[in-house]
Order: sequence, then structure tokens, then C-alpha cells
Amino acid sequence: MKIPQPTALITGVNGQDGSYLAELLISKNYRVIGLHRRSSSNTTSRLKSLMDNDSFILKEFDISDVGSCSNILSTYTPDYIYNLAAQSHVFSSFSQPVYTVETNTIGVINLLESIRSICPNTRFYQASTSEMFGASYSENDQHGKYQDENTPFSPQSPYAVAKQASHRFVQIYRESYGLFACSGILFNHESPRRGDQFVTKKITKYIGELVNGKNPHYHKLKLGNIYAARDWGYAEDYVQAMFLMMQKDTPSDYVVATGQSYTVEHFLELAFKIAGMNYKDHVIIDKTLYRPAEVNYLKGISTKAREELGWRPSISFQQLVEKMVLYEISETKYD
Repeated sequence: MKIPQPTALITGVNGQDGSYLAELLISKNYRVIGLHRRSSSNTTSRLKSLMDNDSFILKEFDISDVGSCSNILSTYTPDYIYNLAAQSHVFSSFSQPVYTVETNTIGVINLLESIRSICPNTRFYQASTSEMFGASYSENDQHGKYQDENTPFSPQSPYAVAKQASHRFVQIYRESYGLFACSGILFNHESPRRGDQFVTKKITKYIGELVNGKNPHYHKLKLGNIYAARDWGYAEDYVQAMFLMMQKDTPSDYVVATGQSYTVEHFLELAFKIAGMNYKDHVIIDKTLYRPAEVNYLKGISTKAREELGWRPSISFQQLVEKMVLYEISETKYD
């Protein structure tokens, strides 16, 4: 007897996480409905391996429009929804607070309400963020300073405030209406598919251009606060955690992190060293790139995810940086 093919909706499918998640689900025999916002430019380059796959359907979608949400759920009645759509750049959220809330909070309510009224058995995953912790951390002798599921939130940006609100809405709909709704509190996760506006990609792309002579007038790399510390993991590992959360009998929220924290300066030093260079020769600090309110330290302890999901990161920080740098050197060579 043929096993029915489950259907999953992925909002923000054209992003870093969305593309990896779509590939993972299709490898597990899912039908994937990939949703993306209309754009005048091509935003689907990460999806090129999926475009001819019969199990992948790409649709335009606006999460801030409740009609768009209800229509897509009525059309496909999915078994799973992974909500990865967001205004995801923290610095930009200070200049676009209303848009950030409309996308990152109102959009989540639109989806939850649509699930409640149209397909209440659909399982829902929300992409929460370590930025919700802000300046808050826990501390003990084993881990030093860290954040986990019990650490209070103290958001320091419109992005983090909007994400915290949506995180709580997920809990409310789970507790009040019995929906299978869970959140992954993901710490920073990177890959060669990272968006160009993020600091890790800025660094590795700059190195690729430098190595391959694609910076003919030689401009230095401008960065903001290089002393902020982050827990950086590999995006392909983190979508595995998303999938595992949705397989549980009971929904819950999980921190996903490596348990190691490194400064941006550390990332810089390692990335330039891989290319045989010293970052101090090529980087200048531009204080206009500092956030109005900075989050200086994030380190996640994912004991719950390790014990309940069996999740583990597959590569180290050093391996991640090397993967990103070597990709950019190879990619830029043929641009």
C-alpha cells in the first residue's frame, strides 16, 4: 500500500533556512509548497535544485495579508507549516519597526488564526530567535554565562520585540486552543547561503572578491561592533532540529545552539587566516553600523533539544568558517 505523501508549507522558502528545509523534506518524501513574497528581482537562486522537482511547488504569498494566509491553507490543507518568513535583519528593524511588526508578529497571528479556523490538526513551527534574550543571561559554574529555555527575555531591538510577541502568541494558541504549535529559539546559524546583509557573509564574500581580484579599486571592508559575541552554528544542522520538533507527540519550544560563543573579531581572524591574510590590513570600523542598542553576548545551551530530540551540531565553528570562506573563494572565481 502506498504511503500518503505529507504536505508541508514553508514560508520564506527562498531564504537560507527555507531552501535547506525544503531539500530536507523532499528527501523525506514530502510535498513542499514553498511560499515567497513577490519581488521585482530574482530571489529564488537558492532553490535552483528544486525547481524541476515534481514534489516542489513555488507560490507567491504575503504573510501580512490574512486573506493570503487563509487562501493558501484552504487550497492545500497542509499537514505541517514551517513559518520562516520574517524581516530578519536586526539593524534594519530600527528604521523599519512597523514593517517588522507587521511581518514578524501580525503575520504569525494571521497564520495561527487561519490554522485554528481552517485546519486545526496542522502542525505549526515558528522560527524564534536568540535575539529575544537581549542583555539577559543565566550563569552557573558549568556553563558560565548562557541562555536556555528558562532564561528571561529582554529584547533590545524592534526585531527582537516582534519575535518575542510572536513566540508568546504561539504558546497562547498551543495552550488555549490545543494547536500543535512549537517554536525553535535558534541562535545564529550560518552557511554559504547566508544573505549578503549579514556580517558573516559580508566577511566571507569580501575575502572571495579579494582573493580573486574582484575588488579592483580596493575598498576596505566596513564593519560595526566586532566585539559582540555570538553562538554560531551551521544552518543545515538547524533545519534538522526544526524537523525533529515537528515529529514529537507533544509540542514544545527548544533552544538550538552549539554551546560555544565567539566574537565577530574571532570570526574575522579565522576567516582571513584561512585565506592567508590578516584582517587588520583590510577592515575598518564604521560606528554608523553600530546598532542603537547592542546585544553583546549570546551563548545557547541546548540540553533540552539534545535530550528530547537527539539533536547535535555536526560541524565545529572552525569548520563552518572554513566552509563559508572556501565557498566564496570558489564562487567568486567564476562570477
